[in-house]
Amino acid sequence: MGLGDYPKEYDRKTHGPYDPAKYYGKPDTPFGDVKLIELPAWFARRTKSPSAFMGLWSRAWWRWQHKYMQPRKVGVAPFFQILIANMVFFYAINYGRISRHRNYKYH
Repeated sequence: MGLGDYPKEYDRKTHGPYDPAKYYGKPDTPFGDVKLIELPAWFARRTKSPSAFMGLWSRAWWRWQHKYMQPRKVGVAPFFQILIANMVFFYAINYGRISRHRNYKYH
């Protein structure tokens, strides 16, 4: 699978137009339906390669885009999600400096 190619599981005759938010591989139990005891086996069935990881992030990005950014009438939810994600990110990268500014009581 090269960069920018369709997934090898995708067949235009079977699946119709390509949707970047859909997984075309063999269907498996959704993560939300996996029991705790089945979790190691579920993770063992995953493909652990950089291209599979990037495909996962790409599908998540396009699902978010289709749900929040590309509808005809977009609400304020995606803008608040981006704002909060930026706040969490910058808090995390500046935590070392922020933690030194705590108020300590010296008795």
